[in-house]
Amino acid sequence: MDNPLPTLAISTSYLLFLWLGPKYMKNREPFQLRKTLIIYNFSMVFLNFFIFKELFMAARAASYSYICQPVDYSDDPNEVRVAGALWWYFISKGIEYLDTVFFILRKKFNQVTFLHVYHHCTMFTLWWIGIKWVAGGQSFFGAHMNAMIHVLMYLYYGLASCGPKIQKYLWWKKYLTIIQMIQFHVTIGHTALSLYVNCDFPHWMHYSLICYAITFIILFGNFYYQTYRRQQPRRDASSSSKAGKVLSNGTLNGLSKAANGAVVMGSKDEKPQENSGRRKRKGRAKRD
Repeated sequence: MDNPLPTLAISTSYLLFLWLGPKYMKNREPFQLRKTLIIYNFSMVFLNFFIFKELFMAARAASYSYICQPVDYSDDPNEVRVAGALWWYFISKGIEYLDTVFFILRKKFNQVTFLHVYHHCTMFTLWWIGIKWVAGGQSFFGAHMNAMIHVLMYLYYGLASCGPKIQKYLWWKKYLTIIQMIQFHVTIGHTALSLYVNCDFPHWMHYSLICYAITFIILFGNFYYQTYRRQQPRRDASSSSKAGKVLSNGTLNGLSKAANGAVVMGSKDEKPQENSGRRKRKGRAKRD
């Protein structure tokens, strides 16, 4: 961990793949990675649970304070265990670059948003700084909270990878975003409290963490609004137009509101016209 070059090289390669990957896939069929995604996502569930468990147990054994915990650079077994768990947390952020790789190989380019890239690239790169200078103490709090949230996230992704039979039960996606935003607010509150009590932890790290969390609140808040709040009227309209089945399988999601209305209203209006035509024919038959 003395040299930042490997971390910077991996992050630079990641950004280079973001540029070259879509060009490579432009005229190619998307890869079908269902089994790979299932294995990957559930492996990340176990890795993040391991990190959470290690941080929680080691911090508890070392009698860590949730309000103020200075970094202990000694060879105490519990402190070494905390540092080891934080190292795995750092490694997990590098592994998460595969999220983007899989999106590009499957030609899900719309998923590779600024938020997605910013989150992945900065977490891995900045956590090298955390491991280098503060591998313990207050650092355990955000890492063990984030690891637990990633257990839920990758559990969702893993179940979603299993196919439509499981996907119909995954109604709780938006709550993952809410939990993430709560995490950032808790991080700011916890860090501000540490500053208030003048905790013996690098203040530059505290201030940097607050600024970093604010960027996530803005980006995740915008994502939540654009994805769930802004589209709410559209969803309400579709649900009231006999579209329950459509929403569950997504068959007609590409249709505009006008098209959906034409399909529904057309099916209702055509029958009376047919019936009226039959009545006219019957009337003519009787006259003849």
